[in-house]
Amino acid sequence: MANKPQDSCTLKVRVQPKASRNQVDGFEDGTLRLRVTAPPAEGKANAGVIALMAKTLGVSKSRLEIVRGHGSRDKVVSIDTLTEQEARRRIDAVAKD
Repeated sequence: MANKPQDSCTLKVRVQPKASRNQVDGFEDGTLRLRVTAPPAEGKANAGVIALMAKTLGVSKSRLEIVRGHGSRDKVVSIDTLTEQEARRRIDAVAKD
């Protein structure tokens, strides 16, 4: 397995597809909870996850990759340009209570 660059991290994500709105709910038990309006078909929810996380984190969509859980609500997302601490700080700043 290749070493991760210093400014990169992975986050566990739990996704609720077909939600009424796109929303970041914050962390629960170490897992980021997201809601996306896209249905879980043909990769639409995955694209919604990447778009929402990119907007929330202020990074390009190309810097994010779903590395595990393409067909599941539980995913692991790799972030190429942020440390885990910085990613969590940015997410906490916009998360809904």
